[in-house]
Amino acid sequence: MSKEGQVEIQEEMCEDRDMKNGDKMSEDANMKHLDDMSEKEEEEELLLNIPEVLSAPAILSSVNEAKQLVDAAYKHARKRSKQALEEDKVNPSDFLKHLTEPVAGTRSAIRSADYMETTLSLLKKKLQQNMKRPFNITDLLDGEQKATISKATGCKYQIRPIKCAENSTYRTITGECNNRKHPHLGASNHGFARLLLAEYEDGISLPKGVTEGKLYNGFVLPLVRNVSSKIAHTANENITHDQEHSLFFMQWGQWVSHDLDLAPAAGEGHNSKTFNCETSCTYQSPCFPIKFPSDDPRFQSSNICMPLTRSAPVCNPRTFIREQINAITSFIDASMVYGSEVPLARYLRNQTNQLGLMAVNQKFTDAGLELLPFENKTKSICTFTNKTANIPCFKAGDARAPENLGLSALHTLFLREHNRLAAELRKLNCHWDGEKLYQEARKIIGAMTQIITYRDYLPRVFGDEKEKWVPLYSGYNESVDPTVTNVFSLAFRFGHSSVQPFVSRLNEDFQPSSSYPCVPLHLTFCASWRIVLEGGIDPLLRGLLVDHAKLMKQSQMVVVELQERLFEQKEVMGLDLAAINMQRGRDHGLPGYNAWRRFCGLSEPHNLDELAHVLGNQNMAKKFLDLYGTPDNIDIWIGALAEPFVPKGRVGPLLACIFGVQFRNLRDGDRFWWENPGIFTLQQRRALSIISLSRVICDNTRLRMVPRDVLKVNSYPWDFVNCSKIDSLDLSSWKEESHSGPEGRVDPAISLAFCLHVSPTHSLEIDIAK
Repeated sequence: MSKEGQVEIQEEMCEDRDMKNGDKMSEDANMKHLDDMSEKEEEEELLLNIPEVLSAPAILSSVNEAKQLVDAAYKHARKRSKQALEEDKVNPSDFLKHLTEPVAGTRSAIRSADYMETTLSLLKKKLQQNMKRPFNITDLLDGEQKATISKATGCKYQIRPIKCAENSTYRTITGECNNRKHPHLGASNHGFARLLLAEYEDGISLPKGVTEGKLYNGFVLPLVRNVSSKIAHTANENITHDQEHSLFFMQWGQWVSHDLDLAPAAGEGHNSKTFNCETSCTYQSPCFPIKFPSDDPRFQSSNICMPLTRSAPVCNPRTFIREQINAITSFIDASMVYGSEVPLARYLRNQTNQLGLMAVNQKFTDAGLELLPFENKTKSICTFTNKTANIPCFKAGDARAPENLGLSALHTLFLREHNRLAAELRKLNCHWDGEKLYQEARKIIGAMTQIITYRDYLPRVFGDEKEKWVPLYSGYNESVDPTVTNVFSLAFRFGHSSVQPFVSRLNEDFQPSSSYPCVPLHLTFCASWRIVLEGGIDPLLRGLLVDHAKLMKQSQMVVVELQERLFEQKEVMGLDLAAINMQRGRDHGLPGYNAWRRFCGLSEPHNLDELAHVLGNQNMAKKFLDLYGTPDNIDIWIGALAEPFVPKGRVGPLLACIFGVQFRNLRDGDRFWWENPGIFTLQQRRALSIISLSRVICDNTRLRMVPRDVLKVNSYPWDFVNCSKIDSLDLSSWKEESHSGPEGRVDPAISLAFCLHVSPTHSLEIDIAK
């Protein structure tokens, strides 16, 4: 065949191919046009149905339906919980729920948020009947419709305007009115603040990782249990002791944490009658189970997942995007002692007299010294840790008080300190009534907590970067938002890496007690009975003083006692705290590791070498990338925890940034900060500046020898001094003139009545001349 013939044939073939391609393109275009028409028709049909489904009467009908569903679910859940206690069928997750159980106003706020969330779900279902494509119900609601839902569900009430008193000498229990222009800032039962926008699968509330196979930055998110097992897991015997910090350092961190944030468990979902979080491994809010990888030993020996309930939502009528509620005040105000709800605060006070005291245990004492009162419940979950002893959980300003023995010891210590201060103040000012004594003692305890935290604790956390993140105090700034951030509430769980796998009780010579030996940590959770029946708090405090904190190392993150045996019960395996922390981050919609590095102005690693440089560890970087695929996806808690410490500190650069932003805002945005002029007098501030945790121990226990700095590693007896050498708080600057009558004159009858602890109405019978 000639060359010209070959060219002709090739041209014909090309023409045929082009014609076929053209036909196919035309066919595809027609199909696309039909699809577009179909979608358009669907959208038009949906739009036609919207006025009917989203009319005011229809919305109110959906709200009422939601209320019935939620109320029935709550009732069913209470019945199931009560039945479990009565039948002795509690499990580890029951302990976790108990410690974060909402009370009073918190319960009401959560229920309103549940009403709103369920209402939106019902409305979406009704619209989905005519719409195949996914959509967000919130995109279809106008301002008036959102306002209708907000009012009908009770959410509008949760964010109602607050009228603040013109003159407020003391903090409110709820934290309201600290900021006069924005009274809700830092108050209990409001949402955590966001430094970065929430990231949910659906943009509204669905946690990342729920949809199997869904890619994030090109990779599937790993199971958090897999990350915990391969990176966080540390054998109890394979730990390194911190050579600079005592176990008290770890315990004070938890103490502060419980003053700042509490994300209670969500209420039961409206499908709880047919769906039980304890037995199902399928995601259905509020159940967010932690699944086991197939090679996990527990995959074979138990269920295929670990139950977990999502954190409770808070009303967010502005965007309807899921935000989590902080049940306690954001301020460092000793709320863990006094509570963040008025009914609870009232319950915790001694109502039998006008001495300003906190209520104490009426059944037991610590060899004559006060113990925390018990919770008032028919059957307490703490009794399951020793059914023979039958000792209930301790009750305090924070529900987590009985979680572990060291924490219970600190609660007991500051309960006693409050009552000691109230008694001393009454000696100076016998004309003060019970309310004044209570508030002044509470105010001092709050100042103590602030001073010990910022003067003693934070420098050990930040090391050389303390001044960078928390510079010298320059006064109150009402434009600063003190609200605890969502990421801080997660990141501050860094202290879990400092927990030892044991609890030691030491005798007066600071040696292991023959009567009450060292106990594995998992046997001390919710074990109030060990304080009541096994020597009180003194042996525990001695252990905290001389035991070393566990050192956080990249190869030694979280001990088995927390990673496998949290709230373990007989024949029921414990929970995994490391996995819970990561799952909680996803539950809260927290962005990944690199987003936070970017926020803090730090470098963003994108490959193995860059991540290895940031972590200073090639092997650790490889482990992360084998699991996550990209540093962008690393869960914030474990990614930040893995970073090498800043010089002389106990956190890496990312945690230093997150903590620094928070602790500066907590101080500068607090109108009642102890150094703010007008809160205390100059003389009172000088007196407070010398307080110490050592002195609090001396004044409220039988320990007569203490170290000057309880947060550093101390050896007995070399680093200990007699309590007589520890400065005491001089309360003389709190003494004031007796109660003044009209025109400023002192009314001796009223003054004497208070001193003799009788009512002023009867004081007229007293012969003053005598």
